[in-house]
Amino acid sequence: MVCQRTRIPVLGFAETAERVFQYGPAKLRPLAGFSKAFVDYALMATYFSAGCVYIVFIATSFHDVINHETGNDWSVRIYILLTMLPILLIGQIRELKYLVPFSALANLFIVVTFGITLYYIFKDSLEFDDKPMFASFGTLPLFFSTVIFAMEGIGVVMPVENSMSKPQHFLGCPGVLNTAMGTVIVLYAVIGFFGYVRFGDASKGSVTLNLPLEDSLAVAAQILIALAILFTFGLQFYVPMDILWRKIHDKIPKNRHMISQIALRSGIMILMGGIGLAVPELEPFIGLVGAVFFSSLGLFVPCVVETVFLWPNELGKFRWVLIKNVIFGAFSIFALVAGAYVSIKDIIELYTDDDEHTE
Repeated sequence: MVCQRTRIPVLGFAETAERVFQYGPAKLRPLAGFSKAFVDYALMATYFSAGCVYIVFIATSFHDVINHETGNDWSVRIYILLTMLPILLIGQIRELKYLVPFSALANLFIVVTFGITLYYIFKDSLEFDDKPMFASFGTLPLFFSTVIFAMEGIGVVMPVENSMSKPQHFLGCPGVLNTAMGTVIVLYAVIGFFGYVRFGDASKGSVTLNLPLEDSLAVAAQILIALAILFTFGLQFYVPMDILWRKIHDKIPKNRHMISQIALRSGIMILMGGIGLAVPELEPFIGLVGAVFFSSLGLFVPCVVETVFLWPNELGKFRWVLIKNVIFGAFSIFALVAGAYVSIKDIIELYTDDDEHTE
């Protein structure tokens, strides 16, 4: 709708926010530049942070498998350092089309892992009576932020649509977006629910980490899911680097673009690895990133942008669009504040307990 009104064929997330404020109510037009900058920098922070989680997850999976198979007692931090070697290579891929084969292979690995995980979940009879159907209201913020992190992909939605040969197939019913998200929701719901029924309070940040390492099939699943996340890293890294490079490439001589890209990408990935080394615990890290970044970008910003764009006469009967956006906006703020508080609290308690145990 924004493209049609502004007669611009293709817009990204930040450009959409900018144009909405530019053509919106007169009092809000001075905020156009701020809205674009906010979305750009928030996207970079979001996907760089998600990349840190990816690195920790890959390292944790290999840590469990290799330590079990070899009898080593290496820290997960050693595996984070080892994981950085392939990460530094994959992160140098700059064209979206070259990342497609990696994503396709990752999808294949995920489907195989999904099948193996279901096998272990349903291998024996499930016990429902010994597990509470609801934990506590105190755990809801962490749940919301974890779900948002797991299923949110706001930063890659528009780049994928803009790179399609037939972008008109992206939306609609069924459409690429609805088909993909419907599949993702079903897979997460099935694995999440039955994974909890099988493993209960022992459930880890990823259910694959609960599979018995005594079985070669379970080992294969852990390796495949780690490789799948590794191959997906390039796509996640593409989004923030594309934004960052567009902001700074004009300030760098053209004959130094190649070396500058390599140095910049390598430096950022090393920094991401350093953050992973500082917080190598998966569960609270996922919750923190989901609460702070994905809730604001995936829920709050779209609510604001749509409201401004349709204000004041296109909000539907009884202004249902405004009511809907107020509800979702309030929920995103709740997820951000409460999720961040719970996640930070968990991280502090985790490292306080470690320090006391060391003493």
